[in-house]
Parts: sequence; structure tokens; C-alpha cells
Amino acid sequence: MARLCMKVKSRRKPKFSTRRVNRCELCGRARAYYRKFKVCRICLRMLALRGEVPGMRKASW
Repeated sequence: MARLCMKVKSRRKPKFSTRRVNRCELCGRARAYYRKFKVCRICLRMLALRGEVPGMRKASW
């Protein structure tokens, strides 16, 4: 879980655009971030298993 101060800091507009850090909107995680969904891999999996991501389902073959 990300620290609250890092979540708040990532929401502010940075002085330079290259300093922007992508963070999960649900938990604040900075790594394994999916731009298309704006969440991390862990939250994406939870949302997919609950059926909240349209068109996504668990693969089985």
C-alpha cells in the first residue's frame, strides 16, 4: 500500500512534465501500472474477477 503523502504528491501538477508518476487510482501503487485502465495489476485482477471490467475474463485453455 502506498503512503498517503505519495498519493497526494502524485495528484499535484509537477514542475516539469517528465516528473509525473503514474499511480493506481484505487491503491496508489506505482509499479505494474496499466495506462488503459489507470490501475495496477493487482487491482485490475480484482476488478476483472468481479466482472467490473467489460470484455475481460479469466483465461483458461
